[in-house]
Amino acid sequence: MTTPLEPWQWPEAHWRGIVDRVRAGRTLRPRLWPEGARCAVALSFDSDHETNELRDGGESPGKLSQGQYGNRQGVPRILELLARNEVPATFFVPAVTALLYPDEQRRIVAEGHEIGIHGWIHERNSVLPIEAERDLMLRSADTLESICGVRPVGMRTPSWDFSPNTLALVREMGLIYDSSLMADVDCYELLENGEPTGVVELPVEWIRDDAVYFNMNRFSGLRPHTAPEAVFDIFRREFEAAYREGGLFQLTMHPHVIGYRSRLWILEELIALMRSLPGVWFATHADVVRHAKQHG
Repeated sequence: MTTPLEPWQWPEAHWRGIVDRVRAGRTLRPRLWPEGARCAVALSFDSDHETNELRDGGESPGKLSQGQYGNRQGVPRILELLARNEVPATFFVPAVTALLYPDEQRRIVAEGHEIGIHGWIHERNSVLPIEAERDLMLRSADTLESICGVRPVGMRTPSWDFSPNTLALVREMGLIYDSSLMADVDCYELLENGEPTGVVELPVEWIRDDAVYFNMNRFSGLRPHTAPEAVFDIFRREFEAAYREGGLFQLTMHPHVIGYRSRLWILEELIALMRSLPGVWFATHADVVRHAKQHG
């Protein structure tokens, strides 16, 4: 029996093949944003709700109640804030969340926001065989369309990662964008094995995600260690740099994380700062992608 090679023993063709499987291609930063804006802002919310517990087979009423907070308090508070400031956003929604709370998704769409794919039950797609991954992606799109009346055009993988098959499935489904990878701060075209795909990546980053600063695990003793003021400062600095560069500021939040009275002010203050500056364009992820693809 042949012993598998260690990574340091791999021939160059092997490690190059791994690196080139999914790669950032041409940058798609537009020279001009709509209406002469200097900077684009794409706010997003991952409406995981109870699926964080369900996807691992968990049945804890305590953890499920944390997820339910996202529906009962988080999303309504967020939608009220967005409406008050006339800001559109994108909500990435697991299909199970949509089935649990169909009226929530209908309200989101009715108020002018985008709904994107976020898996079936927040599964770890990056470890699934292709048949299971395809089935869950298609069922998720069908479920969101049947509930919302609009078929999603983009996705964010639940694990913020790709399996070896994810990009091919995105292309098979005809999606125009993904928002799960981290090779840039601006939109870029995805390459598959060195070939342009036409699929646009609207990149995320853990430092622009509320959950990494505020999540806790009561049994391991891990507690949030970053004060809301410090999180605001990180997000503010990211936005200010995007504004200086004339690029894109993308932010990922979770209704069951950001949607507390002691945290939602972070988003409110950010929007106030953005509104105080000339030339800031607020848009859904899909609208940013369409503009970047046409004018990048």
